[in-house]
This record gives sequence, C-alpha cells and structure tokens, in this order.
Amino acid sequence: MATSVSPSQDRSRAERESNLQHSARSDAPDRIRTCDLALRRRALYPLSYGRSGVASLGPVIVAVIADTHMPRGNRRLPVERLIGADAILHAGDLMEREVLEALQALGPPVHAVRGNVDSSWLQARLPPQLSVEFEGVTIAMLHDAGPAQGRLQRMRRRFPDAHAVIFGHSHIPLHEERDGFQIFNPGSPTERRRQPHHTMGLATIEGQAVTFELVEL
Repeated sequence: MATSVSPSQDRSRAERESNLQHSARSDAPDRIRTCDLALRRRALYPLSYGRSGVASLGPVIVAVIADTHMPRGNRRLPVERLIGADAILHAGDLMEREVLEALQALGPPVHAVRGNVDSSWLQARLPPQLSVEFEGVTIAMLHDAGPAQGRLQRMRRRFPDAHAVIFGHSHIPLHEERDGFQIFNPGSPTERRRQPHHTMGLATIEGQAVTFELVEL
C-alpha cells in the first residue's frame, strides 16, 4: 500500500531541502547559522514559561555524532540519546539520504556537514564546513581536520571566531583544549573500528561557555 504524504509534510520536506541546498552553495561555505531554540523549548516546556514569556530552562544540550555509515547491517542511531537534545550536530559520513531524514524526523534541529563517503545526494546538499551559534557560543564543524600534529592550532586559525571545532573521519574520540579553544571528535555511534566502544558526544552550553562529554554507548 502506498504511503500518502500530506501537503504540509511535502512543504516541510521541500523547505528542508531548500535550506540544505543553500548551505552547500560555494558562496556560503561557512555561513554562521544561529540556532534559535526559543520556539522549540516553548513548545516542549510550555509550563515553564510565565506571562513574561521568559523561562529558565537550564543549559543547552547538543548531541554530537559523526561517521554513522548507514544503512549497513543492523546498525542503528542512538535515538534515545538524540531525541532529548536541543539540537543535533553530525560531522559527516552519514552515508545515505535516509540517515539525514531519520535524524530530522526526531525533532531537534539538525546541522550536518558532508564527509568523504557521503552519497552524491548528500554531497550536493551539505556544506563542507559549517559554524552554528548557540546562545552566544559558536561551534564550527567539518569532517576531516587533517593530521594530528598541529591540529588544534590549525583549527583555531581556520575558525578564528569559534569557541570549539567538531570533526570526525578517524572514528577515534578526541578532546583537546588550549586557552579556551577546544576541538572534539565524538568517535562513531555505529562503527567503532579498533576503539573499545561505540561513542557519541554531548555538548553543554551555559553562560557563553561549552563543555564536552564523551558518551559510551
């Protein structure tokens, strides 16, 4: 039986594709997106807002993943960890279109960059690098941050306005910090290779500062 798609669903999908295509344009490879979470939080926590429309809901929680390489075998996204986040960042190598659409269907806004094994559909729609601003904190993202030697300094020069840079490609978790600037690789939630665990990350943003946590799955 064919699945029917309502006009609103069709429009929503068209809008997502339009936004992705704009992000991938060569004239805007690193445009800073402002991730406004106020409307989402108001919808999720209406009782927390008084007549003033102001709520104190604590820190912003961002789920960070990379290198999902799906679909393949019985791999699955860590949905229970993603669905409760304020936003989701994916640092490339989703592999196929349905992975991006599955992430978007969870609810939190999704920001992703393309990786080296992503399909032609994703390559055409996802930017090679991206910066996203959350509550005054700018997090930059790309798939491959290059050789380990000098990586932190290199990323700081490449993204001078960022507080942190997220990357993937190696499937090896990493967190480094120097003078208030951080780089973070969440590993992979689905393809750990030689690592002992599947992993992802959580970024906590509060008071214009970001902290990263590696989560074993």
